[in-house]
Amino acid sequence: MASKQSRGSGSSYGEASIRILKGLEPVKQRPGMYTRTDNPLHIIQEVIDNAADEALAGFGARIDVTVHTDGSVSVADDGRGIPFGLHPEERVPVVEIVFTRLHAGGKFDKGAGGAYSFSGGLHGVGVSVTNALSRRLEVSVWRDGQMAKLAFAGGDVVEPLVLRKGAPGERRSGTTARAWPDAKYFESAELPRAELMHLLRSKAVLMPGVTVTLTFEKSGRHEEERTTWLYQGGLRDYLMQSLAADPVIPLFEGAHYADGGETENFAEGEGAAWCVAFTEDGAPMRESYVNLIPTVAGGTHESGLKDGLFGAVKGFIDMHSLLPKGVKLMPEDVFSRASFVLSAKVLDPQFQGQIKERLNSRDALRLVSTYVRPSLELWLNQHVEFGRKVADLVIRQAQTRQRASQKVEKRKGSGVAVLPGKLTDCESRDLRLNELFLVEGDSAGGSAKMGRDKETQAILPLRGKVLNAWEVERDRLFANNEIHDIAVAIGVDPHGPGPYADGHAPDLSGLRYGKICILSDADVDGSHIQVLLLTLFFRHFPKLIDTGHIYIAKPPLFRIDAPARGRKPAAKIYALDEGELHATLDKLRKEGAREGSWSISRFKGLGEMNAEQLWDTTLNPETRRLLQVEFAVLGFERTVSSLTQLMGKGEAQARRDLIERHGDAVEIDI
Repeated sequence: MASKQSRGSGSSYGEASIRILKGLEPVKQRPGMYTRTDNPLHIIQEVIDNAADEALAGFGARIDVTVHTDGSVSVADDGRGIPFGLHPEERVPVVEIVFTRLHAGGKFDKGAGGAYSFSGGLHGVGVSVTNALSRRLEVSVWRDGQMAKLAFAGGDVVEPLVLRKGAPGERRSGTTARAWPDAKYFESAELPRAELMHLLRSKAVLMPGVTVTLTFEKSGRHEEERTTWLYQGGLRDYLMQSLAADPVIPLFEGAHYADGGETENFAEGEGAAWCVAFTEDGAPMRESYVNLIPTVAGGTHESGLKDGLFGAVKGFIDMHSLLPKGVKLMPEDVFSRASFVLSAKVLDPQFQGQIKERLNSRDALRLVSTYVRPSLELWLNQHVEFGRKVADLVIRQAQTRQRASQKVEKRKGSGVAVLPGKLTDCESRDLRLNELFLVEGDSAGGSAKMGRDKETQAILPLRGKVLNAWEVERDRLFANNEIHDIAVAIGVDPHGPGPYADGHAPDLSGLRYGKICILSDADVDGSHIQVLLLTLFFRHFPKLIDTGHIYIAKPPLFRIDAPARGRKPAAKIYALDEGELHATLDKLRKEGAREGSWSISRFKGLGEMNAEQLWDTTLNPETRRLLQVEFAVLGFERTVSSLTQLMGKGEAQARRDLIERHGDAVEIDI
């Protein structure tokens, strides 16, 4: 007991140790969780996005951005104006709540009659982050014949709301916000001019008829520099101006939005507009947006465009028997030479992170693909000569890819190793695409075999739990059948117990898969199997981790069958764990679903999932969750120490101490 007390003698931990961050304190303490900290562009973009949402909703026709000489930036729109009356529950002016409270806004209600049916703002976090990270922020609102003004400093109100009546007959409406970003939160206080201009130009492209103006104030004789964008040609004009090479065929463009009477289970108004160009050379130009928010890291809507383009082009090639013998088409063969601008409208988009650089909504893939594919199929078959040109370009891409991926299998001294009989291999030999899933149990392996992509995904079912290989000598490893099959399947010999243990780099030339994915049940037994496999790879195949080839697949634990609510149709929603389950239920309640109207299913194991469910949640590269394994954070030596404590045979007392210290934090899965 004395030894335990001595370890903690330097600190005390009690009820008073728990601190609750209030108001905008979390943003100031950890700004990187809420915005980009390299420069203040994103916090200004949050204000611009609010103005764009007003235009998207049909209530604004102008967005004016001014960069002032004192480093501040103002954004003005002619929308409805943020309400400034007292909130019915909080009894505080609504405009003050919008700028000072996290998770407060008018974009949560997506039902009929909501303030915003489609918007980029969805967390209610955006402009409150702008306020928190600004030295000063001034807001002026024109609405209902009145003008309201208030000011903040560091997120706190310093000039309370003041109202005055507008001039007689004045019908002005809109909001102007002027922010002075606080330099202490950013690596550079300067706004990147090119990025700001690109952002505003794209807003104008995506909102034909809306005038967007950017003004740089100048000191001295030249008072200002102004640029104005007003596009009537939309996506086509924008893409043509941005292409690095001439397109092979005329641009393929289209738009389709659900009208409420369709059968695809999309909400009314959801859909996309797109413009695509195929070019022989030059760097492809690709831009995508969701509800006018630029998604620079892509996401599921781009995956839907890729899926739709590939399906249509492959269908045309098959219909006209254009594919040479021995050539297999892959989606990347079509997509690699495609430039595009894509603007999707999604009723309730789920973004990755607060800065919204990537869309994660699974339904967006099906939404965009469902509308793009038939449109392109019809267009290609109406213009067969253009279809043949695209087919020729795509087939040449496939042939180039196949030639690059052909390689001679390395022969070992005893000859070529025979692959294990229970391995269901993939057809491709391209390391960049190939994936091996180590699946817990034969039943889950059967679903995975039926649900996988045969071209690039291989399945190796594992029976029971793999041997704890932490203290197994290398020359005794292959006495275990499961470990033998894993090593032969991946094509790499054991090379532990650490990187470069033999004085030279391990030989990975026989590696057969670019990704080796551990796929086990989302329960305690599944976690144990994960740890055993990670122990095997770290101890005896560490170079695979070091080079980024080992992954963990995260299947969901729950399925929620949600009823129709408002404009959202009935849907099947998957939740990774209890936390996501509760968050999903809270979201359903906010969307108007009646308490208890949903049903919740808990997967006891992967074997309970059918092939379609397993593909959609765990195997599909566009919608799955796959975590790359690395030890860069802890470092190699600390990882060895941790695993020795967890897996070593003589570490029972150390494990007991660990359980006693942290047992209260564990939720028992019974």
